[in-house]
Amino acid sequence: MKHLSVFCLYALVILHCLDGVLPQAPSYGERGSDLGIQVFQQVVRSKPLENVVFSPHGVASILGMLLPGAHGETRKQIISALRYKKNGPYKMLRKLHKTLTTKSNQDAVLIANGIFSQEGFPMEASFVSTNKENFQSEARSLDFNNPEVAANEINEWVNNKTKGHISSLIKPDMLDPAMTRLVTVNSIYFKGLWKSRFQPTNTKMRPFKGGDGNEYSVPMMSQLSVFNIGMATTPQGLKYKVIELPYHGNTISMLIVLPSDEDTPLSRVVPHISTATVQSWTKLMRMRKVHLVIPRFTADAEVDLEAPLSALGITDMFSQVKADFRHISVEPVHVSRALQKAKIVVNEDGTKAAAATTAILLARSSPPWVTVDRPFLFLIRHNPTGTILFMGQINKP
Repeated sequence: MKHLSVFCLYALVILHCLDGVLPQAPSYGERGSDLGIQVFQQVVRSKPLENVVFSPHGVASILGMLLPGAHGETRKQIISALRYKKNGPYKMLRKLHKTLTTKSNQDAVLIANGIFSQEGFPMEASFVSTNKENFQSEARSLDFNNPEVAANEINEWVNNKTKGHISSLIKPDMLDPAMTRLVTVNSIYFKGLWKSRFQPTNTKMRPFKGGDGNEYSVPMMSQLSVFNIGMATTPQGLKYKVIELPYHGNTISMLIVLPSDEDTPLSRVVPHISTATVQSWTKLMRMRKVHLVIPRFTADAEVDLEAPLSALGITDMFSQVKADFRHISVEPVHVSRALQKAKIVVNEDGTKAAAATTAILLARSSPPWVTVDRPFLFLIRHNPTGTILFMGQINKP
């Protein structure tokens, strides 16, 4: 079976019953992605030498699902962090969801949302209907009094939505049988075919200098083709290369970011990234014929979202005392766990190179080599909306 570029994500939120008492603007895709990028920056700060795979849009999606149920300060914190307009962003979010998942992308973007509630839990009808209308969320009742059966049913749903790439998300011990009321799950599955395919016969074992300073022999894909390439600079004056690898539908691209100086760690560039930065790259990049060499890689990661979201001002929803989700249910609840799990597989496969690309290959100049042989950052961007579906740092393929 051929593996294509595959990205799977699951974001998970578990809500528990409360013991206490209640108390040219960026596009909506870019607003949500910016918050997600900030979460990513928090995560990699503590893992500078590890591979991290993450979905900025996944964070925005899971918060967007909770938003119709939030009230007061809890709602204000979510709205403020996402930079959404106060009077309900749902029309824009519905449009974004439709645009990201349209078949005209040609590359498959499947976004699935699920709301799993305790049997008999009195959910507000408007919370369920708003999620169904705007995010096509599925609602299902489970018996959390039996954590193993409930966890298995959610994991089966996860496995199905990611086409077997993420087989397990929930562990039974995450579900408190007496207190768990609701589990919300967001998934993003992306399968992209390279516009210009890497021929497997060109893949060779080559050296890659890992983030830990050691040299590793890894399978490196290569091709001679025309790519959009540019040189950018951080506010501190650090130069880095940006290379765009389009998928065959031309609406989604992978952007590779590589510090120009071999001695510059990736961690010096990551804090500089935002959707505005990514937008600025389009003015710097030019089509060039190059020998491109990049690693074939697989990576996965699980991220606990509570600490990074709290650091960005979303704190109340995790507090038994302060959480205000009165529009989910009359029974007070708070978020006990917020997790995201993602996986990426990148290799040679894709469609045949387009005829126009083949013609361009006849350019006479001697093309330079661009070799990604040290830690790099990648972003998967839906270009029409500016949404960052996935991003990650690869320290060792």
